[in-house]
Amino acid sequence: MPANAFVYTELQASVPFTDVPWEKLNAAIAAQPGFVDKTWFSGLGNHSVGGLYGFASVDDALLYCTDFFPALARDFGVAQTTRVFDNQATAEASAAMDAPHFGGRVTAEPRAFVYTEVQVAVPFENAPWQDRNPVLRRQKGLLSKIWLSGHNTNTLGGLDAFDTVENALDFAINEFPKTTAAMNAAFYTRVFDARVTEAASRGLNSPYYL
Repeated sequence: MPANAFVYTELQASVPFTDVPWEKLNAAIAAQPGFVDKTWFSGLGNHSVGGLYGFASVDDALLYCTDFFPALARDFGVAQTTRVFDNQATAEASAAMDAPHFGGRVTAEPRAFVYTEVQVAVPFENAPWQDRNPVLRRQKGLLSKIWLSGHNTNTLGGLDAFDTVENALDFAINEFPKTTAAMNAAFYTRVFDARVTEAASRGLNSPYYL
């Protein structure tokens, strides 16, 4: 079943991933309507817990964000963040960046992920991704990119997979802010350690692993 929508989540918690009951959570997540896959996230430096999910439809993604995930956050007693993205508009741009959800071949397993979101409202058909992709391909250590376009908001962002945490940090701290400064826009970045979440992600069919 293809993923036609993505969900980004993050819990405002500080839990080393070794203490996350991911086996139990995986079973509950996999049973949600329209669920396709999940790549788990563990915040670098703060141990926040979240992930990027594939769902069969935007409706399935919205149900997850309005029902299951808020209940999970209540169980943990923490605040939470969710975002929904309709990936139909971004499929071509993501495929051109070797995104495994769109047919890209995984040649190396990621060691870090960078999530980005820019506070703009630009329908993706007007986004300059054809110009941006060649620049991103020159970014040191970048393995693949999923382009993200916010449902109902048209925010621009993405999930970038990197070969090392160091290269991911360099992109998030040094390179990406130059792009957003040129756009005169505020932005949101998160860096996640992909090494500690590999087993949990494999358990939910993440396409990032060989």
